[in-house]
Amino acid sequence: MTTVSLTAEQPPSLRSDAVVVGVAASPTGLVLASGTGAVDTALAGGLREALTELGATGRADEVTLITTMGALPAPVVAAVGLGDALDEGADYDADTVRRAAGAAVRALAGRSTVAMTLSSLAGRTSAELVAAAAEGALLGAYQFRDYRSGSPADLPAAPRSVLLVVDDPKDREIRAAIATARTGAEAVALARDLVNTAPNDLPPQAFVARAEAAAKEADLDVEVLDEKALAKGGYGGILAVGSGSARPPRLLRIRYQPRGRTTRRVALVGKGVTFDSGGLSLKTAAGMEEMKSDMAGAAAVVAAVIAAASLKLKVAVTATVPLAENMPSGSAYRPGDVLHMYGGKHVEVRNTDAEGRLVLADAIVRAAEDEPDYLIDAATLTGAQITALGNRTMGVLGTEEFRDRLAAAGTGCGEAAWAMPLPPECRRGLDSPVADIANIAGDRAAGMLVAGAFLHEFVADGVQWAHLDVAGPAFNTGEPWGYTPKGGTGVPVRTIVAVLREIADNG
Repeated sequence: MTTVSLTAEQPPSLRSDAVVVGVAASPTGLVLASGTGAVDTALAGGLREALTELGATGRADEVTLITTMGALPAPVVAAVGLGDALDEGADYDADTVRRAAGAAVRALAGRSTVAMTLSSLAGRTSAELVAAAAEGALLGAYQFRDYRSGSPADLPAAPRSVLLVVDDPKDREIRAAIATARTGAEAVALARDLVNTAPNDLPPQAFVARAEAAAKEADLDVEVLDEKALAKGGYGGILAVGSGSARPPRLLRIRYQPRGRTTRRVALVGKGVTFDSGGLSLKTAAGMEEMKSDMAGAAAVVAAVIAAASLKLKVAVTATVPLAENMPSGSAYRPGDVLHMYGGKHVEVRNTDAEGRLVLADAIVRAAEDEPDYLIDAATLTGAQITALGNRTMGVLGTEEFRDRLAAAGTGCGEAAWAMPLPPECRRGLDSPVADIANIAGDRAAGMLVAGAFLHEFVADGVQWAHLDVAGPAFNTGEPWGYTPKGGTGVPVRTIVAVLREIADNG
């Protein structure tokens, strides 16, 4: 993984393979951001003119390279766009810096050492912006190479080292911020790796093995229920979804208990459908290969509980992860089946492609038995989330106050989120003539909200609950942008970790 370190040396005396500076767009042309002064001076005041001649506009994610012609130890300057220039006295927000750092590091793949001035955009070194630059650089440097032989020219290696130019590299607040950013980036990388792994290599048992290894390295308690234990325990939803596959389901639980007294307990639940064919209600072939990402919620909660342990947060966290492969076969569950769910409810199956809510329901009931104060579930649950909010904004449903808290935390850390309602009429559409509830409504209206209404039926009274639908944001099918790569994005790891930190600090 790329390393991030601090330096007080300025670019004119700093040896590196590239120097990153920020630029912005304005009605009168390109604007040089704070932190570019030393570089511009070394280039005889010609930085803005040279960039303008090359067509640089300052728009977000734009990276323009110019040669230094020996005026600096670094052979090139990389000017990264920050978007619209701010009014005098205003500061760039953390995610603008995070996104710019990620875009710059992606553009500088193939170079070993990169120096970066983005932590000084406020005209001074800010711990918040240092952390944002570090996190953005590490997230932008992520590459998934497990299935590539050698190092092909179309994927040059990410920079090995990023040097952040700061006023005082020994400042304790800044060093702590860097450590926290590193932990967050490592958690996101773990989730991305799991999501990007091919489904033939990541059935439920293999997911458990990888998650268990990471959890035990963090000294966390792990419990695994195999298909026999699931049958004995009455986990009808997980068993049904996994019944069509030759690779049996699992329930994984990872527990972090901090030392000393804690006043809050948080349950995390993540949808872990390691591949979703739709079952007998088969999906169309177009895009089905992307269904390897249907365990992104599971990957996120595993990564989040490990991050909580790494950060030594003063909050108890347990991740409950239902894992199954949804396949069509002679043993698969059918539309019309009635499932006996964990906890006693009965569900009529109307569509086997609405499987995520079934495995989540079992896991939510089990997680609630630990009597948590808060319960967060994360899932690539509905195509309706993408229809409503697009590919970059997650939907957040649940207990109103906690829902809004999650939505604010997500947006605050750069994982865009939007609070959604749970109208009572959405629950009425799930009424079943033969069971307690059906797994889909009779029409396609408000599919994300209907799925939330289904899950709400399994949440224990008195638990503050939030459901994160990340169907679009968890897997990027388009081109990379900012610090977001193609494929697994790691959303919503940072949102969950941000809320865990907030609960640990404030309850």
